[in-house]
Amino acid sequence: MRIAKRAASGLALFYAGFLALANAALAQDPAALEALRRDDMRALVVHNSPQALPDRAVTDPDGGEVSLADYAGKVVLVNFWATWCAPCREEMPDLDALNADLGGEDFEVVTIASGRNSLSGIRAFYAETGVETLPILLDPRGALARRAGVLGLPVTILIDREGREIARLNGGAHWNDAPAREIIEAVIAAGE
Repeated sequence: MRIAKRAASGLALFYAGFLALANAALAQDPAALEALRRDDMRALVVHNSPQALPDRAVTDPDGGEVSLADYAGKVVLVNFWATWCAPCREEMPDLDALNADLGGEDFEVVTIASGRNSLSGIRAFYAETGVETLPILLDPRGALARRAGVLGLPVTILIDREGREIARLNGGAHWNDAPAREIIEAVIAAGE
C-alpha cells in the first residue's frame, strides 16, 4: 500500500513538473502561443521572434520620466489609449482587473495615454470607469506611440522580461477573460 501511495505521489509530482515545463515552453514558442489564441485573442499578432521597442521616455503626473526599460525583468502588457477612445473605455476596467489579480513582481499592466489627454480628464476617466490600479503615464505628443508603430487606439503590446515585444493587438479586447489570461500566464511562467 505504501509503495502504491509513493508511486502515485511521485507520478503526481512528475506530471506537475511536466505541466510547469510545458507552460514555459508555450511562452517561448510563438507557435504554441498562437495555439492559445481564441475569442478576442484571435486578433493578437504573435511575432516569430521578439522585436526591439523604442526606448523613448513618457512622463508621470509629476513630470518624472518613465521608460519601458524601467520594467525590465517583468512581463509587461503596455496599452496605448486615450480618453476619447470608445474601445478604451470598454477595456480599461478589464486591464485594471487583470493588473489587480496578476500585477506584482512578475507582471504589470502599463497604460500610456497617447496624444492630447489632460491629467484632469484622465483622472475623471479612471473614476468613471472604476480604474484603481493602473498607472497614469503620458505621451502627449504621441512620440513613443509613433516610434512603437501605434497607428490607432487602443493598441496593446505584450513585452517579455527582456523588454522585447512578443505580441500585439490592435483594437479593444477583454483582457481579463480566460483566453488573454492563459497567454499572459504562459509568458509569465516562462521566466520563472
